[in-house]
Amino acid sequence: MESKNNKIIKLDLTGCKYLGEIHERIREAFDFPEWYGQNWSAFSDLLWSECDADKIEISGEHTISLKFSEHIRIMHEILQKEKLHRAKYGEKFEYEVID
Repeated sequence: MESKNNKIIKLDLTGCKYLGEIHERIREAFDFPEWYGQNWSAFSDLLWSECDADKIEISGEHTISLKFSEHIRIMHEILQKEKLHRAKYGEKFEYEVID
């Protein structure tokens, strides 16, 4: 039995047409501050320091242009690194593409 409720963040990327729009959806879903730098280094830093979620559910990836494939790969890589980092300390963290 778990001692706390699972916190799930739902990141919906449906229809994003610009990289800035992807990062704005990230900022809103993760409740990052207005000063979020809208780049992958800032995402990684704030994911580590500001995110207390147990799970991230990502939807809408299939609706965005293939020109963002590398950015989506980087996002997944950062989430995977966070999962491995937290596992070292016995913390639960996972992400799932739910398209």
